[in-house]
Amino acid sequence: MERVVAAGERVYVTLRRLAWQMVEREVPTLLVGIHPRGIVVAEFLSVEVSRILGQEIPLGRLDVTLWRDDLHYREKLRVPRPTELPFPIEGQRIWLIDDVLYTGRTVRAALEALREFGRPEWVRLAVLADRRGWRELPIAPDCAGFILDTAPSEKVLVHLRPTPEIRILAPDA
Repeated sequence: MERVVAAGERVYVTLRRLAWQMVEREVPTLLVGIHPRGIVVAEFLSVEVSRILGQEIPLGRLDVTLWRDDLHYREKLRVPRPTELPFPIEGQRIWLIDDVLYTGRTVRAALEALREFGRPEWVRLAVLADRRGWRELPIAPDCAGFILDTAPSEKVLVHLRPTPEIRILAPDA
């Protein structure tokens, strides 16, 4: 079974609202998207946050593959992608961006990976969809576009291209 949470313009409206929430909470100096699916969300938010602030906010891309604590549990080996942080992060105010927050393990890995590049002033977390209730670690988003009630066996898929859509897939789908 499959449920569509949001599609089309509703997803874009939520992303624009998320950008405003971020700026109202803490003005960033840098945005960093988490590979693979957080990058597309971060690219959109980078444009929106820069537009709101009237200045370009640099965007980085962070691969957390080697910092994950579940590599030996995965059936399919992930090939690391290049991390692109074309700026120093030391002392910077960073919004970390991902598509979906579920257990918190990807965010934990991202924080470990960022530490290898320096010590930011602060790091905040923004996600397009928060699967609240299933954390394995004490991690929560500072801003979230959608709060989703899901079962652990369900999967949340976020697509922004070509047509924006957020879907929840049941295990039999």
